[in-house]
Amino acid sequence: MNIDHIAIWTIDLEKEKEFFIKYFGCKAGEKYLNSEKQFASYFITFPGGARIELMHRPGIHDGRYEGTAGLTHIAVNVGRREIVDQLTGKLENDGYIVAGRPRITGDGYYESVILDPEGNRIEILSL
Repeated sequence: MNIDHIAIWTIDLEKEKEFFIKYFGCKAGEKYLNSEKQFASYFITFPGGARIELMHRPGIHDGRYEGTAGLTHIAVNVGRREIVDQLTGKLENDGYIVAGRPRITGDGYYESVILDPEGNRIEILSL
């Protein structure tokens, strides 16, 4: 068994899609539209095969609160510490919030944490 995909409600579907394409080398599938339900989505696929479904419909609002139960971050293994540093710097230079500077964690990862366009926590890591 394996996880097929994780789904994320988004406020700005196109901005989120472009973020993952630009910084993580993802590919986006065709945009799915259901006009009756006013629903739109993209499946984005990482180079290693993992997928995220980005979804939008009118009325979606940010309901995250620090310290609440639920999905807390997405971790992307970029392979090498140098890439963690480079990508973190590029994202910061492009105006994204770095919520955690590159460091070695207690569980042995070398990682940084950035916030995507809608404030989702993305861990950029290498082993």
